[in-house]
Amino acid sequence: MSAWSITTPIYYVNAEPHIGHTYTTVVADTLARYHRLAGDDVFCVTGTDEHGDKIAEVAAAAGEDPRVFADRISNLFRSTWQELGLSFDRFIRTTDPDHVRAVQHVLELVHAKGDIDFREYRGLYCVGCERFLTERDMVDGLCRDHERAPEERTESNYFFRMTRYFDALGEKIEREPDWIRPARYRNEVLAMLREDSGLEDLCISRPKTRLDWGIELPFDPDYVCYVWFDALINYLAALGYPDQPGWEARWGGVEHLIAKDILKPHGVFWPCMLMAADLPLYQHLNVHGYWNVDDRKISKSLGNMVSPLKMRDKYGFDAFRYFLLRDMSFGLDSSFSEEALVTRINADLANNLGNLVSRTLNMTARFADGVVPEPDAAGPLEAGVEAAAREAAREVATRMRELEMHRALEAIFRLVDATNKYLDERAPWKAAKEPERAGEVRTTLHTCCQALRSIGLLLSPFVPDTAAEILDRVGATDALASARLPDDAERWGAVSPGTPTRKGDALFPRIELETGDA
Repeated sequence: MSAWSITTPIYYVNAEPHIGHTYTTVVADTLARYHRLAGDDVFCVTGTDEHGDKIAEVAAAAGEDPRVFADRISNLFRSTWQELGLSFDRFIRTTDPDHVRAVQHVLELVHAKGDIDFREYRGLYCVGCERFLTERDMVDGLCRDHERAPEERTESNYFFRMTRYFDALGEKIEREPDWIRPARYRNEVLAMLREDSGLEDLCISRPKTRLDWGIELPFDPDYVCYVWFDALINYLAALGYPDQPGWEARWGGVEHLIAKDILKPHGVFWPCMLMAADLPLYQHLNVHGYWNVDDRKISKSLGNMVSPLKMRDKYGFDAFRYFLLRDMSFGLDSSFSEEALVTRINADLANNLGNLVSRTLNMTARFADGVVPEPDAAGPLEAGVEAAAREAAREVATRMRELEMHRALEAIFRLVDATNKYLDERAPWKAAKEPERAGEVRTTLHTCCQALRSIGLLLSPFVPDTAAEILDRVGATDALASARLPDDAERWGAVSPGTPTRKGDALFPRIELETGDA
């Protein structure tokens, strides 16, 4: 058993959970579920980022103390993920005492090494970015990301001399080309490290005279730590750094999961910080694209944030998470609309998967007294379905290692398609009219029940409630308790003849799109 850790970004508490946060957390939850079924010792981390100018500003606008504001929004993130069944082993907050201690420990290490110095700096500061901008960060005098004019500030602050580590970081990226994936983001980070990129040493402090909502520097009580230097250390603190037993093993298998907008801090600041603290680097930085809504960027002002709880209440959360995993190619942008969601639910989940489950178990009830029947000898058609299950299980294992969740689902649904095609070819509803073909009917239904077991196991990381229901209906209720993927999804004949099955209601009733939904 190997230690395998997955982290989401810690979400900034300036907005409520929306489709972007949900996608990242669903991917982490799906990967964690798959790796647990693969036998790994999994540790999944999520949480909230709560310090800095932006939070102080938003809290003031809401008429709240920053701590009260952060508590409220952090609790909303935690309760949302819990309500949606998204599991995590640690929900970390940057206000947690162990995180504060870890941040101050790293600051002391880097300071003692001589990689932090004190300078006066004058420049254009964006409150939204919480950093000084260069000309490359602006368009027509406005911050490229926040479309607001930066403030001119002159301050004396502490700087992390991260440019010292750019050569070593560049060599690491060149030597291990899949360390940052997909490749387009690796190339972006390499471009950031070039001398002409404008990327300089990192200002890592804010004077308390201007901002006191942050972690105090251990070597100067008049300053607090810059929010990004603070926030990134959560990944270590959540695993028990610096002194809890076992943190090194978990850190050795850590996979970071982020959206592309925070590539620079994770791809440049963070590895340079780790090098300066003489700590090992993470296993991989896995970068996904944006979710646009109706082809427009998510924005509070546009009112297109897409609440995951509202999607759950309207369509069921398994359907929503299936859409997110199936319709985004990891690394590329994708677009959400309710019309696209309903189309995907009807085509894949209702007409295809749901129809296979209903047909198989309705005919098992009708022609086999509701139990998995004893088959006759299998023929080429049955062997074809069994081979499709083996192929799907192996491809899912490969695709999950490569973070190609949409391809993994395509592989599973090829097995669904193959089983539906087999059922159509055998047509047991016709064969049942001829008594001499009773053995063929039993063999057909037996084969479909075995296929449903494999489908349920493979779908479990992606749509856990639906998969559990499929397994329960086919009499494999306890299969997940001891399953190991991919092997158990390949194992044929695990549902014994005589096992009771259950018809149940439609897994995914077809949905008619209401006027105005699209």
